[in-house]
Amino acid sequence: MPNMFTQMDAVCHRFEELSIRLNQPDTAADPALFRRLMREYHDAEPVVQAYRAWQTAQDHLAQAKALLEEPGALDPDFKQMIQQEISEKSQDVEKLENNLKILLLPKDVNDGKNVIVEIRGGAGGEEAALFAHSLLRMYTMYVQSRGWQLEMLNLNETELGGVKEAIFRWTVPGPTTASSTRAVCTVCSACRRLRRRAASTPPRPR
Repeated sequence: MPNMFTQMDAVCHRFEELSIRLNQPDTAADPALFRRLMREYHDAEPVVQAYRAWQTAQDHLAQAKALLEEPGALDPDFKQMIQQEISEKSQDVEKLENNLKILLLPKDVNDGKNVIVEIRGGAGGEEAALFAHSLLRMYTMYVQSRGWQLEMLNLNETELGGVKEAIFRWTVPGPTTASSTRAVCTVCSACRRLRRRAASTPPRPR
């Protein structure tokens, strides 16, 4: 955590510096410089927002804990409500902290690039095709949740609604951050693990 605080202090300082420079006339007079600084600003913005959200959640958690430390007996129902709030706020802090750690990962060379995904049913007959359909649906929902664009290049379905083959491209509009690539890699890794598990599991007898 101390290293993260140090890193975030530098990111926030740079973010404020970029905000000032982007509003200076000499920056606006240099299109190449303006584009470079604007890209850096957009890359830092979600990290700073995540850090501020984490700080707010930490403050709320501290306030809830302080209520339990106040002198005097607390009403049992009120005490239970505070304990429930502390539990929820603790989960919020942990979730925001993990998200912040992902955002602070070094940028990948593939950040900002579009992605072409190919899904095949493979061995296993209709069960494999239905599993491929589930993967396709998962990818589609993921892309839509990120506000990206998905273009289906080829789709070959079975009579029961499974997928023999699906090839699609998703486009990431505008500047992206490391989190985009990391999130995609997380989904891809999960899919590979599921596919290996499915491939190693013999089909159920009919």
